[in-house]
Amino acid sequence: MRRYIRALLLCTVFAVFSGLFVYSKLVYSDAPVGGNGPKRGLSPPRVPGGRRGAADKTGPQSQHWYNSWLFVSVFEEGDRWEVWPVKFRRKRPQFLSAFQSLTEATSIMTAGKAGSSEIKSTAMTGYIMRQQGQLEAGGGGVQSRPDPAMHLAVVACGDRLEETLTMIKSAVLFSIKHIYLHIFAEDQLHASFMEALESWPGFIHSKFNYTVYSISFPSENAAEWKKLFKPCASQRLFLPPVDRLWEFLSQFNSSQLAAMAPEHEEPRIAWYNRFARHPFYGRTGINSGVMLMNMTRMRSFFFKNDMTSVGLRWEELLMPLLQKYKLNITWGDQDLLNIIFSHNPECLLEFPCRWNYRPDHCIYGSNCASAEEDGIYILHGNRGVYHDRKQPAFRAVYEAIRKYSFGADPVTSLLEPLEEELMKTTHTYCGKTHPLFTKKLAHSLADVNRKAPSGR
Repeated sequence: MRRYIRALLLCTVFAVFSGLFVYSKLVYSDAPVGGNGPKRGLSPPRVPGGRRGAADKTGPQSQHWYNSWLFVSVFEEGDRWEVWPVKFRRKRPQFLSAFQSLTEATSIMTAGKAGSSEIKSTAMTGYIMRQQGQLEAGGGGVQSRPDPAMHLAVVACGDRLEETLTMIKSAVLFSIKHIYLHIFAEDQLHASFMEALESWPGFIHSKFNYTVYSISFPSENAAEWKKLFKPCASQRLFLPPVDRLWEFLSQFNSSQLAAMAPEHEEPRIAWYNRFARHPFYGRTGINSGVMLMNMTRMRSFFFKNDMTSVGLRWEELLMPLLQKYKLNITWGDQDLLNIIFSHNPECLLEFPCRWNYRPDHCIYGSNCASAEEDGIYILHGNRGVYHDRKQPAFRAVYEAIRKYSFGADPVTSLLEPLEEELMKTTHTYCGKTHPLFTKKLAHSLADVNRKAPSGR
């Protein structure tokens, strides 16, 4: 009798463990058994009709997703480098290991915030992501992609379509690596962006991909956020390749998660140290017009602050910060960033002003030493100088790039006409420094001319 009882108990235990094994496979597998469904892993966003660019108005529909939208996200478990809205179900714990293995994703010049139900738009210009790692291929094999794309985002609205296209033109014209563009624009501009970008010639198309997104703001106090963040932020022109700015990402130490240029180099004419009514970074503050961001670090870091004795995550920090300082800030998101990094200076890499060269660097005389030495790298046309007559040197650069036709000789069709126009601006302080505007551009155009395919 005892033998039968022992055999029965053994069979029962075996049946229970077999059932648990089968259940775990069903719960944690994304692949239908014996079918042709998707393999386990994460899928990139769909591109309707297989188009290169697509308008994406979708977003997370449920609060039950981990990290409901990562504006630009990359997984490091193999050799695939993807950019997609990344969602994690709480019921899928195997995805958490993938989330924890996100590489140090970094960005250039604009922001979105994960962890809530909407994408956040700020007044900065774009994201750039840097990844090192591999993503396991479906069949277990590993493939390499030696040159992952750079990811650049821009926010555009109103009548800034042409200005944004000119910025993108400068980025793809001089770039070496492939660029993935993330264009956040008002809905009425989507079709125009796609039509314009699709009209560019094939040899330019091969240098980039893009997605067009809608602009949205946090549902909580949406009107207040929209008033604070200026959605048009496209007045930048890349004079060397974007790749050069990308290189700063490899210079981040273990604590740094963002990089910006100082607001001013000369304290006597700087704004923050003379007028700010809130904390600011360093001697003269920082300017957020060109910003690199390590999004993975930013989302996991606990920021020191002057509101609580404990550190707060990025998404926990912004709203209380706005409520405390909203009557004391003048420059919107830039002021909030100054407050944050004034309490966390170890998190910021400061790069030279030639990477964010504004009219402020020359309207009272030249005051950007790095540009005087090496030329201007990124031209930031704030104050509307690309479209008025107040600073004709800035307008001349913008118009030269806007009018340039892809495939034309870059020296005779871009550089020489620009130099001629700049000579007409020497009656202004910025015009007196006109060699700075073309020094780095000349090097970039020489590279483009050498690499230009024949027979276009």
